[in-house]
Amino acid sequence: MRAESLKGHLDALLMASLEAGPRHGYAVIEALRDSSGGQLDLPTGTIYPALHRLEAAGLIRGRWSAATGRRRRVYELTAKGRRALAGERADWQRFCAVVSATLEGGPCPDPA
Repeated sequence: MRAESLKGHLDALLMASLEAGPRHGYAVIEALRDSSGGQLDLPTGTIYPALHRLEAAGLIRGRWSAATGRRRRVYELTAKGRRALAGERADWQRFCAVVSATLEGGPCPDPA
């Protein structure tokens, strides 16, 4: 799946990949790939700028870590990020329900 297809959803996907605990950037990429059965195989040029944007917004926190002699940035979800992710999930559920109803010709669910 191409990064352009994920516009508007990438931040939520990244936050979801950090929900289980801290990860370095490449581990975030692997988590997205694994959780999607290989469908989300995004380049570092897409992931790292988004991680930096989320960090600047206070939704994730980054810290430097040394592992096997290499420094790498480890990211974790903040409390603000957890709240934002919950909101993103609720929005996604509403969006899916409305689009499904429209495409399948059924009634649109009441907004909750």
